[in-house]
Amino acid sequence: MTRSTKAPWNPSSSSHIASRSARMKTRFRCIKLSSLVIAGILSFSLVTKTYAIDLPDFEGLVREQGRAVVKVTVSATATPDSDSDSLPNFNEDELPEFFQRFFEGIPNSPGVPPGAIPSAGFGSGFILSADGYVITNAHVVSNATEISVGLPDGREFDAEIVGSDDRTDVAVLKVAASGLPVLELGDSNQLKVGQWVLAIGSPFGFEYTATQGIVSALSRSLPSENYVPFIQTDVAVNPGNSGGPLFDLDGKVVGVNSQIFSRSGGYMGLSFAIPINVVRSVASQLQDQGYVSRGWLGVVIQDINRALAESFGLDRPAGALIAQVTEGSPAADAGLIVGDIVVAFNGSRISQSSDLPPLVSNTAVGEAVSVELIRNRERISIDVTIRELVEERGESGDSDDSGEPVLGMTALPLNKEQKETLRVDNGVLIGAVKENSPAAIAGIAKGDVLVSFDQVSVVSATQLRKLVKETEKGQSVPVLIHRKSKPVFTALTIPGN
Repeated sequence: MTRSTKAPWNPSSSSHIASRSARMKTRFRCIKLSSLVIAGILSFSLVTKTYAIDLPDFEGLVREQGRAVVKVTVSATATPDSDSDSLPNFNEDELPEFFQRFFEGIPNSPGVPPGAIPSAGFGSGFILSADGYVITNAHVVSNATEISVGLPDGREFDAEIVGSDDRTDVAVLKVAASGLPVLELGDSNQLKVGQWVLAIGSPFGFEYTATQGIVSALSRSLPSENYVPFIQTDVAVNPGNSGGPLFDLDGKVVGVNSQIFSRSGGYMGLSFAIPINVVRSVASQLQDQGYVSRGWLGVVIQDINRALAESFGLDRPAGALIAQVTEGSPAADAGLIVGDIVVAFNGSRISQSSDLPPLVSNTAVGEAVSVELIRNRERISIDVTIRELVEERGESGDSDDSGEPVLGMTALPLNKEQKETLRVDNGVLIGAVKENSPAAIAGIAKGDVLVSFDQVSVVSATQLRKLVKETEKGQSVPVLIHRKSKPVFTALTIPGN
């Protein structure tokens, strides 16, 4: 019988050598794989740490700058057919896209008299100067009868409207205080798409809420606004943020939050702020004269599509195509004609038609500027002397008044039907009178029609504010009012401060 025996182990045999080699290769692969995993983890950690270091820290900015951000609380009177800044109720299918100014109105229904709706609401703002000037949105204080400004430290002040401009949605308020914390204004022309920005405001009444995001786009033109090249951001803003500041990382104000794009009435990722350079110019004029003087060119313009560009001999769509020239306007006097394409204004390039109105509006009245045109496929330059947009101040009788109080009374425009019913040719309707105000002391009451001021016919609230501003402080002037269609004179004293 044959007994089987195992061959003795021979480390020099080829099979054992192959087995040992395979085991070593496996170990090497494991070591190599482990090294790669560890290297990957370390690399990811370093990248994450670097990215985290690059993220902005807003804590200091909010702590320091938030002291000068205010909550604006408003009591207002609106007529049933007037526009309201309250959040609208609408069918999404009927209105799929909606640019909405965000200001939350809270109806206060008890004791509502016929023809008027008392309401309360709030927005945001910020302190411009230590002596009490405050910036907010015009639509926040529209039709206001009482305004209060609340600071983060708990102080609260009554505020008066210094001036308001509907076209840019900027208003300047004044509170009786001194030594207030202020914010530094930046330069919105230096903004870049993609840079970080921060908003502070009171969304839905939650005071001094901070939200952050980036600049999404610049020089946006909205359907209802021709004079503001909006800053678009993805900063979360909601009703109540309106009028609050938009900061850059240096803590400087670069914009004032004004509108949102929404289908629901709330934030959907698209927010729009008024550039601070626009706000600075408007606020300065409102403080100096109570209204805004704007440049006027006198043309109707439109965008250029690809087909039009080809027909005019352009290599690409660009510029503002003049579709109409107003007779007697600066454009007509300078020789601009229908069919001209404005490609540059005062050295600034015109890429689309919406670029032109803000540039013209911000040009000083009486200034001569160079306008570059494409005419008959040739580039030419024409000098145009800009004049003032007169109807902006309401002196032509076209009402653009926003109903801000003057001497404690709210002056509202009269339409043709109202003038016929009230038997007046001109004047403003008194909507509300603040208690113990100069208007109240003079006996002026709600429902009166103020026809003349110091023997000058009144055609708009804007003109009335100008007349008041030009009157010597402490002087008493005759004011003609119509009460129940009967003319009555009363003496109105201009306060000394």
